[in-house]
Amino acid sequence: MHYRQLGRSGLRVSALSLGTMTFGGTGWASPLGGTGVEDARRQVEMCIEAGVNLFDTADVYSTGLSEQILGEALGAHRDDVLVATKVRMGGMGPGANDAGSSRHHIVRGCEASLRRLGTDWIDLYQLHEWDGQTPLEETLAALEHLVQSGKVRYVGASNYTGWQLMKALAVADSARWSRFASHQIHYTLQARDAEYELLPASVDQGVGVLVWSPLAGGLLSGKYRRDEAAPEGTRRFAGWDEPPVRDEDQLYAIVDVLLEVAEAHGVSAAQVSLAWLLTRPAVSSVIVGARTDEQLADNLRAAELVLTDDELDRLEQVSRPPLIYPHWHQAATSTDRLGPADLALLRPFLQR
Repeated sequence: MHYRQLGRSGLRVSALSLGTMTFGGTGWASPLGGTGVEDARRQVEMCIEAGVNLFDTADVYSTGLSEQILGEALGAHRDDVLVATKVRMGGMGPGANDAGSSRHHIVRGCEASLRRLGTDWIDLYQLHEWDGQTPLEETLAALEHLVQSGKVRYVGASNYTGWQLMKALAVADSARWSRFASHQIHYTLQARDAEYELLPASVDQGVGVLVWSPLAGGLLSGKYRRDEAAPEGTRRFAGWDEPPVRDEDQLYAIVDVLLEVAEAHGVSAAQVSLAWLLTRPAVSSVIVGARTDEQLADNLRAAELVLTDDELDRLEQVSRPPLIYPHWHQAATSTDRLGPADLALLRPFLQR
């Protein structure tokens, strides 16, 4: 396992981290699995043995049960690892203020997460989603209060658009509050939308990228094949439809290349998918999760896989998103003045 800086912060995180949405597996999360305390403890041990130092959860995962199970599974390891959780989503209670990014909900949510995790501090506290009805000044002041009180050490966001991320950073910088160290996003070979704005912004602003659902809900694991029904026991078989598939032909073209590259290395398609993400700009850590120990062990081996330039080029060609405006115009007219952030998107197009 190797370690990377979390954006511009001084914190170093493992290239692969463990996501715990499968812990508990109740309610809307039931299609993902139902990992209990003993199985979770075993998975935590596997991760720590592999060098993983970051464990990610959220209050909304099984309505707090994921946090509780993670806290119990970490046990004596708590002081030696980093725990990330999230706040913002609904479903945490029946009240009008049991969701959102208000000072009330953030502070209350943090205190509840601390109790469930059985810890005195959260290493990375993330806003799970944008809240367009609460002033950013209120939200970020609440996060700063938690940092100054010692309950939170770093703050981050998740699922923001480019302008929302930049606005939050600007507000934090102007007030001299703690800025986002990270942005947790969905990003895969199947869904490269983040390359238009989010990755360039992260490169420019020194925000570390954490990738959730890096196998596209299992679509890039090699289990799903062209013209075949979803395998029994998978989340798609159970009706899970995230992320959306907008171009099925391209999806299976990507899977075909993944399988070919995987065969050349004697590894799984999942490992190739994860290894590709570890080559991308601004990515600090890729969050893996698994229903079984075998899946987890396979995913963790992706940290050791090195893809050749030719293999990376094949994956690039089969999955490359089209340039949208104004990017196609800049690629045609501004190549003499492109910076590192611009090249996070445009470099492959200029190399043709």
